[in-house]
Amino acid sequence: MARPKKSRLVPSLTTFAEELGSVTLTPDRTGGVFEVRVDDEVIWSRKERGRFPEIKEIKQLIRDRVAPGRSLGHTDAPDTANDR
Repeated sequence: MARPKKSRLVPSLTTFAEELGSVTLTPDRTGGVFEVRVDDEVIWSRKERGRFPEIKEIKQLIRDRVAPGRSLGHTDAPDTANDR
């Protein structure tokens, strides 16, 4: 799986601009760490899951924490690519 590019991840979060206020990318001294946190809660850890997330997964996880009633439109549609 390809690494999520910052240029794709950050703009995709504009959906939650009002709820989040800001997005911070923090380099880690050891490298290889990729975590996504909302209010200090880790909602994605590359170390725990063994892979980088899809943008869709991150948007859904953030939505579930900050705006659970909000529809993400096509992002909420089931992923049928894996069903083939």
